[in-house]
Amino acid sequence: MAIHLGWDPSKVSDIELGKVRASDVDVVQYLATCGKDIDFIDAFRRRYYNAFDLYFAQASDNVGTLALTEAMATRIFSYDVLIVHGLMQTEEYARQLFIDSHIEAPEDIARLVQARMDRQTILRRPNRPECVFFVHELALRMQLGDARIREDQYLRLLFNTHILRVVPASNCAFRSAVTLYEFGKAAPVAYTESDTAQVWSQDTVAVAQARRLFQRLDAVALDAEQSKRKLAEYVSGLREDPHVGGTGLA
Repeated sequence: MAIHLGWDPSKVSDIELGKVRASDVDVVQYLATCGKDIDFIDAFRRRYYNAFDLYFAQASDNVGTLALTEAMATRIFSYDVLIVHGLMQTEEYARQLFIDSHIEAPEDIARLVQARMDRQTILRRPNRPECVFFVHELALRMQLGDARIREDQYLRLLFNTHILRVVPASNCAFRSAVTLYEFGKAAPVAYTESDTAQVWSQDTVAVAQARRLFQRLDAVALDAEQSKRKLAEYVSGLREDPHVGGTGLA
């Protein structure tokens, strides 16, 4: 590629890895060499314009950026307060979240659920990212859907306690969900989302705050074995309720 462009190979590498911002001329030359037309180049330039901003926000239903970030990450640290992280959700749990929110159009729910399930394939890769999912006990207590949906979700978490840490309900200081993505050759990114927006931060201050949060969570959260026992309590609680029907655990 460097030979075709007449550039130094290090310049191609730095631009492709996002280490430097390409100029408008660089972008045009690069994409033209790739055989792209002017419409593609103009659309790309609009997206690339904010690529180096320390903070940027986008619509909450933009799955592409999230999936790409997860696919590129070497380490993922996540904390959720009221729901289970998307990479750890069962299909029925994810569907019920969309149904109960009444935000997404009913005809879009199947597509959104499938996109969430597709994202989870990164956890089955040989080179999957190192993950730690901190989930607050409040998320386990949420009465989402029926007992079967909750039990299936508990079991999904129970079988993944090697990458899961439960934060006891007594710890109420951590109120905001956040995810920290780390990469092999790029700067880390702190991410948070709401029902209306996704917010990404490459600012060193925000990343440092996220790291301190996860250091604190590591100190107060249950370890893997304790988390397993806690989840087993929630499964048992469902099965002990005579008014609730559960699924069988092999």
